Amino acid sequence: MSANPQWDISRALRVARLFHLVCGVRDACVTPFLTLYLRQLGLAAPWVGILMGTKHLIAASWAPFCAFLARSHQKRRVLLTASLLGSAGASLFMVLVPPLDRDPGDRRCNGSHSLTAEGPPPGVALTVTVTLASEPTSNSAAGALSLPLERSSGVAGTRGFGEGPGKSGQEPFSYPPSSSMGSTQGARNRSRGLHPDTPGVTGSPREGAFKVISPPLPLFAGGTALARPANQSAAKGDGRDLGLSLEGLQWTFILSLGSVVVWELQTSPLEQVVDDSLYEYLDFVDATDRYRSLWVWRLLGTSVGVCGIAALVGPLDCFLAASGPRGVVHFYGYSLVSALALLVSIAFPIPVCRQREPSYRTVKALSLVVSDPHLTVLALTIFLTGGATSVVQNFLFWQMKDHGSSELIMGFSVALGLLGEILLHPFKAPLLRKLSRVGTVGLGLGCLAGQLLYYSFLWSWWSVLPAQILSALSHGALWWAVTTSIEHLATPGTERPLSALFQGHVCESGASLGSFVGGFVVMRFSLPVLYQACCVLLLLWLALFLSIQPRLPQERKINYSKLLAVEASDTSDSEQGTERDWLVKAMTEEQSDCRG
Repeated sequence: MSANPQWDISRALRVARLFHLVCGVRDACVTPFLTLYLRQLGLAAPWVGILMGTKHLIAASWAPFCAFLARSHQKRRVLLTASLLGSAGASLFMVLVPPLDRDPGDRRCNGSHSLTAEGPPPGVALTVTVTLASEPTSNSAAGALSLPLERSSGVAGTRGFGEGPGKSGQEPFSYPPSSSMGSTQGARNRSRGLHPDTPGVTGSPREGAFKVISPPLPLFAGGTALARPANQSAAKGDGRDLGLSLEGLQWTFILSLGSVVVWELQTSPLEQVVDDSLYEYLDFVDATDRYRSLWVWRLLGTSVGVCGIAALVGPLDCFLAASGPRGVVHFYGYSLVSALALLVSIAFPIPVCRQREPSYRTVKALSLVVSDPHLTVLALTIFLTGGATSVVQNFLFWQMKDHGSSELIMGFSVALGLLGEILLHPFKAPLLRKLSRVGTVGLGLGCLAGQLLYYSFLWSWWSVLPAQILSALSHGALWWAVTTSIEHLATPGTERPLSALFQGHVCESGASLGSFVGGFVVMRFSLPVLYQACCVLLLLWLALFLSIQPRLPQERKINYSKLLAVEASDTSDSEQGTERDWLVKAMTEEQSDCRG
């Protein structure tokens, strides 16, 4: 078979490693920084939660459907090419979305200083526009801050900034990570993570720009902020500007939603189609054992890509973006790496003469999850884990940005967790043997809960780094235990459908719900409260998970259905004797364990 170029396993594995490496770099260009870019467009936490929840929901439903169609009609190569081309083009739509801050030019790249104050008559909200120049060597982001100010006895104050509901007639619309106007109330409001970070506000008093606009924009169109008596006179004078601002908010959200939907429809089927194609290719020549090590190359690519694109953002943003928010380099880099992945995909191994598999395998896997209590509990665990993980992925960079972190540090924090997972992998077998699968799942849940609790008390940008090391356990060890449990509990032919069901449908559905709910929790309460709530939820589920394990039906150590699926006619007499000896030994061990 090795003489046949169609089944050149060594070449196929080399191409697959390179493709996974390039796809890891490609995903790292945008995915970790997407919510930060949406924040810089001017979208608040609820809007970002809706966008990310929609993204995960499409991934949970659309990707398996496309993979099924491609397998049924033998069009995997076509889908692979269309996905890479379409995602490269769709990602550029995000660059065209207009930010709420329509000021021309990137303030980080000019050297102007301006201070403008407008003094309206008494009873009308005061509008102040302040622009501070950034230094040429600054790598911090540029942007605007909107604060409601009221005029009282000729002195502008910050009444209502950070006060609870019912204590103020106005609500702030956006805030900077830190500024020279850092009062105690401002810091308290900043910790809530409620408002979007418009570009250009950094921790230095001399850097960035901020703009004070009144009356403030309500979060939702049709809000009651303008109906209050204190705002009626301001609404009459500035109604036209406010209408334009509300229209800009609506268009920014609608265009962002459309871009994210189109982009996810293009990119979500790629990973499952690639994995299915390569697995079937290797399965044809009984080399599936070499498939298990390919995930390392994707993690390596992600680690390199997330640090590399973050290092390029600072120098190239001023060159590529004359206006608009910071971060367009992420999307240009994504498109370029997608083009490289398209070239590599030409040589990617895709079988063309495989026997079609049953089309109902996903339904069979779902029925197995419902009928097996072990798999049901495991699915609920993954659902909750997906929701808690999405909270970190959506808003951790917001919190780091508020503490003055650069995107390079953000990228390094992601790479630190991925590299820790790679380094921990040699200890996978001893860890599962010492703790068992249930114990390893409990360890992963406990570490994730600990991370969330730690994130709720961050005091500096560098304080994130120690907690990221726990990602090796909260993500890596948890999924190792889940994968091993699936292999042990699955019936013949359902191992891969079960894995796809857990990673695609269950985990992505949990991430979708977590994103939808998380944005509104951040708006209503604060980001630390969201972290703490997720921590409490995971700890409660961990206690329930461990308490119900002894009450579940005992697992069989021998999967007899798999043994019956072995085709004895294709094995030699010596192989049959070896298999029979193994069966007798396994049954003896199981019987002795039951007696003990």
